[in-house]
Amino acid sequence: MIGTVFANLSRFVLLILIQVLVLDHLDVANGYMVPYLYVLFLLMLPFELPAWAQLTSGAITGLVMDLFSNTPGMHMSACVVMMYARLNLLRLLAPREGYEFGTRPTVPRMGLAWFVTYASLLILIHHLWLFFIEIHRFDHFFGTFFRAIFSGVFTLALCLLAQFLTSRPEQGRR
Repeated sequence: MIGTVFANLSRFVLLILIQVLVLDHLDVANGYMVPYLYVLFLLMLPFELPAWAQLTSGAITGLVMDLFSNTPGMHMSACVVMMYARLNLLRLLAPREGYEFGTRPTVPRMGLAWFVTYASLLILIHHLWLFFIEIHRFDHFFGTFFRAIFSGVFTLALCLLAQFLTSRPEQGRR
């Protein structure tokens, strides 16, 4: 239990630091592609985490990003919406036998296809919400939509890269 809490806190701090110190200063395609790797912390929370804890984790993560980004409430709302969607998506994507207790959604544990489906949907929800809240209007709908899509693909690629660099292969899995 303490090891899980420490691992999650370490992941949180590391991803926030990478986001704030490195990724927020990238200018990819004139700001058209904005990676938000910090969402990987929320994506990798354990399956059995209660709904209130998932929503609270999303709110705290978004609040910390808002404090560093000077974006009052934007990241917080996007993270809470993403975590609300995660509650329903995990039920929808659940295997027949259910999720194994004490596991996290990772590529080695769940498989590449499952993780890409899970992560891409949640990242897309997060990015669409964040970018439409950022501009406060829908008159540039397609520009904002494509910005969210391209940023989501970039974020997903970084999340997969982080998964492959940090995850160990599962033992005894076929």
